[in-house]
Amino acid sequence: MKKAILGIKLGMTQIFNEDGLLIPVTVIQAGPCAVVQKKTVDNDGYDALKIGFVDVSEKRLNKPEKGQFSKVKVATKKYLREIKVPDMQTYEIGQEIKVGDMFENGVRVDISGISKGKGFQGTIKRYGQKGGKETHGSMYHRRVGSMSANTNPARVFKGKKLPGHMGVDKVTVQNLDVVRVDSEKDLLLVKGAVPGPKGGLLYIKETVKV
Repeated sequence: MKKAILGIKLGMTQIFNEDGLLIPVTVIQAGPCAVVQKKTVDNDGYDALKIGFVDVSEKRLNKPEKGQFSKVKVATKKYLREIKVPDMQTYEIGQEIKVGDMFENGVRVDISGISKGKGFQGTIKRYGQKGGKETHGSMYHRRVGSMSANTNPARVFKGKKLPGHMGVDKVTVQNLDVVRVDSEKDLLLVKGAVPGPKGGLLYIKETVKV
């Protein structure tokens, strides 16, 4: 089981390390998250914590969402996710999980988020395909290309890369270095870029690769 927490992407900036080297970092508002439910093998078939993140007015929730908070003394939350953490017995319902409890400087994390939506795009932008000649009169610059073979099989195969909706996909970036953990302000500074727009929800966990 890995340590994990939810966060909000605040944006990118740059800092200097102890050696004076400039490091591009993404600033993440990581936590605090509240434990809403403890799932166990006996009741649910697996062990996990359901955590809530970002306070929200109760009137903005529907009845099923409100029902999850009616039996626990936890303020209503905008986001609910399940995480698997070590030592589940040490957590209680209503307990706050802070970024300083999960991560420290120098560790590596995997961060998942929903990528930016880019609307309807062609194959050059969507898949990085090569375009046609840019010479005058070529009449072929950014189009798809050959659809299939000739008379036989006379159809377009499934999976053909065509223009379409781009973005709004779940993306995970692995092995990002944690440059700084600010426990007082609940901030996590991670080297490099992470998926999604500013204000997007992120799922941060210990890296699966060592």
